[in-house]
Amino acid sequence: MLEMKDRYAALMHKVVGVEEAKKRLEIWRLTPRQIVFTNGCFDILHKGHISYLAKAASLGNRLVIGLNSDASVKAQGKGEDRPINTEMDRAAVLAALGFVDLVILFDEKTPINLINELNPHILAKGADYDAEETDETAKTYIVGSKEVRANGGSVETIELEEGYSTTALIEKLKA
Repeated sequence: MLEMKDRYAALMHKVVGVEEAKKRLEIWRLTPRQIVFTNGCFDILHKGHISYLAKAASLGNRLVIGLNSDASVKAQGKGEDRPINTEMDRAAVLAALGFVDLVILFDEKTPINLINELNPHILAKGADYDAEETDETAKTYIVGSKEVRANGGSVETIELEEGYSTTALIEKLKA
């Protein structure tokens, strides 16, 4: 039986850097597997996140998450008190989900470099984005959609659970 420390180490084996991720994706591509990529901050994991990630995972065989680092979250201007949880805490929680195969931290404001490095088959984002938007300056544009399609992949949007958001949850906790 695995000791608790060993279980945590096994769990954290899913949290990797870009080079290790590329190696694993190369192996996965030896069989006909569809690699799904999504990204986000996932600051306080809630039912909306779980539903979204489960739906993203069901689009293919492997789910890879690009996780905004603490610096990346700050650069997005989500608020001085964000993120609530540290990048490694957020990564550990995501890695604990059975349908998540890899978690990769990125420091940039967007995951475009990570998407270009990994070249996923499917790029997934919430339905608050528009898979058909081509104006890269539009708020609904999906970063990486042009690149994924150019490499033969697809871009999918996923309906979000109504009434769930980290911002709303934080406001509720403050009240």
